[in-house]
Amino acid sequence: MPTFKPKYISFDCYGTLTRFQMSEVARSLFADRVADESMDAFCKDFAAYRLDEVLGDWKPYEQVLKNAVRRTCQKWGVDYDDADGRQFYDAVPTWGPHADVPAGLAKVAEHYKLVILSNASNDQIHSNVEKLGAPFYKVFTAQQAQAYKPRFQAFEYMFRQLDADPSEFLHVSSSLRYDLMSAHDLGINNKVFVARGHEPSTPYYGYTEIKDISGLAGVVGL
Repeated sequence: MPTFKPKYISFDCYGTLTRFQMSEVARSLFADRVADESMDAFCKDFAAYRLDEVLGDWKPYEQVLKNAVRRTCQKWGVDYDDADGRQFYDAVPTWGPHADVPAGLAKVAEHYKLVILSNASNDQIHSNVEKLGAPFYKVFTAQQAQAYKPRFQAFEYMFRQLDADPSEFLHVSSSLRYDLMSAHDLGINNKVFVARGHEPSTPYYGYTEIKDISGLAGVVGL
């Protein structure tokens, strides 16, 4: 079979390219409020509430985090202050890429237009993108789309802005729940799952699986 040559390679940013560190921040911030043996479960609940918070109408990402932290603390009977949520928000722009990302992106950036579709806010994402070590043709945020992934509206905003059809994309993500399930349902047939251990592989959704971004060049025939 011939190798698919996309017009655009679109990426999730946090977790896929940028090393997502919400759990690390939570472990530090709540070390005096949550027992060590319960911290994994606390962080798992925090991740679940973040997903739940982005499924409705758009609201600022700072509010998403504050709500998710507050709800997690309420479930666990832990004291909460809005300053806790703000600390998570302020940490995001400081995060850099996974070690495999700069070299892996550089290989494909010479041949393809790279695009980011992120759940970040406008004032966060550019600091993270600058650390990735490769040029991006466009960077789209949930704030611009007025919707967070996995909602279709976020993807549809990207399609409209690029005047492109789903068939022209190769979408790359380490998350099925935020990205690849919606991409599948919207007709992005060419997808890559970066198996970073966040979620189990689910081949039903029709993707090529790679262990990190170093494998992306081979997917597109480079």
